[in-house]
Amino acid sequence: MKTVNTQKIHEASMRILNDTGMKFHHPDAVRVLKENGVSMEGNVAHFTEENILKWIKKAPTCVELKAQNPKYNVKIGGRQVLNAPAAGATQMMDKDGALRPAQLEDFIKMLMLYEQNENYSINGGIPCQPEKVPEEWSTLILYYVALCHSDKAIWCGTGNYEQMEAVIQMCCARYGLSPEELKNDPRLFSIINTNTPLQLDVNMTETLFTVLKYRQPVSVTAAAMSGTTAPITLAGTIAMVNAEVIAGIALSQMYAPGAPVVYGSQSSNADMATCAMAIGSPEGALCYKYCAEMARFYGIPSRAGGALTDAKAVNAQAGYESMLTYHACHQNGVNMIFQSAGIMESYLAASFEKMIVDFEIIDAVNRYDRELEINEETIPEELIREVGPGGQYLLEEHTFEYCKKEPMLPNISVRGEKPDAAKAFDRNIENRMNELLINYRRPEIGADALGRMRKILLDKGIEASYIDMLDRL
Repeated sequence: MKTVNTQKIHEASMRILNDTGMKFHHPDAVRVLKENGVSMEGNVAHFTEENILKWIKKAPTCVELKAQNPKYNVKIGGRQVLNAPAAGATQMMDKDGALRPAQLEDFIKMLMLYEQNENYSINGGIPCQPEKVPEEWSTLILYYVALCHSDKAIWCGTGNYEQMEAVIQMCCARYGLSPEELKNDPRLFSIINTNTPLQLDVNMTETLFTVLKYRQPVSVTAAAMSGTTAPITLAGTIAMVNAEVIAGIALSQMYAPGAPVVYGSQSSNADMATCAMAIGSPEGALCYKYCAEMARFYGIPSRAGGALTDAKAVNAQAGYESMLTYHACHQNGVNMIFQSAGIMESYLAASFEKMIVDFEIIDAVNRYDRELEINEETIPEELIREVGPGGQYLLEEHTFEYCKKEPMLPNISVRGEKPDAAKAFDRNIENRMNELLINYRRPEIGADALGRMRKILLDKGIEASYIDMLDRL
């Protein structure tokens, strides 16, 4: 879909890629670019518009991702909007606002809460980054834990060639597929990030090429900060973000033509007083809007988002910033809204209480954006005549029929007169969280599949006692 603004952004991005170029740090990326006629100055690629568009057109408009439970199979593209977990927080914010390092127990608890929310078909990834996980194999270990705790579609983190090949092996072991079968039956989603401004590093390239080798969907995502890593003007930031993302997508198609890719932006502005990233800002919301629009411009699915805040506690700021950024994604048709629940304090922390608040935000936005169904049942003219002026509808059969499916029934909002109303909201959050956790059931995994998965970890030098500990959590 072309508009005046998207066309202008595209044209500016083409000039950026032609005149300034983009630096690719991995020699394999440089080799692929050279083999496909891209002009290189050392490891800086200078793309022509013809070259970019030729390759982007090879990317599919819709991406499939399958789950252990077919109920959660998803198609990514069009106007379909999917929620996906938070990512990357190294700390947890407790109920009193205190920060502490994230632990494996926190990671699993977040997986459980996402698993219990039917607004999610995607789980896994790194909703928090636990300490004391062996760094060399952290992506593989966290992917193993996610596979053991969810039967939804799973995404994973990044790594070098060896770690990502092990992730692919783990995926095949879990689903009982050969590598060749996996290529035709996508089960794994990954995200790589450009290094703004205008770079793609070694680790991200190795993740990209490994995932593409097996035809699994991957998002090429920029996370620019206007004013520090990108121009202070939002238009300038969006043009540069677009240049980075489409250059990465063009590279992906040169390496694996027709492989499933997603256009991503996690960009926002920097706070000029502190130079920290302002993730809950209107500028961030606009970046997500234009992510969706530019992805549609090129005919590629999108990812951005989601319910984001710079707040230091679960307070009014956390609510209004998260509502703004999430709704911007949902209303503009971002296909995959990552960071959709739980993130606090400029990506530094995750919060269980914030997750529950964000779940309520998702419900409210879903209700607001759902188009009205207008027919003779929803506009009951005969009933309106019967009740007449001054009547009431509370005891009518029509009200009984629609009262549980027309209005959204909140889980944590406080309405009406309540004793001790000041504490009712916090109490509702705690009750809702406990309800979700109590009802969680860990998926059953066959002994053969579990044995294959454990062997992959053992073969990488991870001790059996550590794997046993993971299985007990």
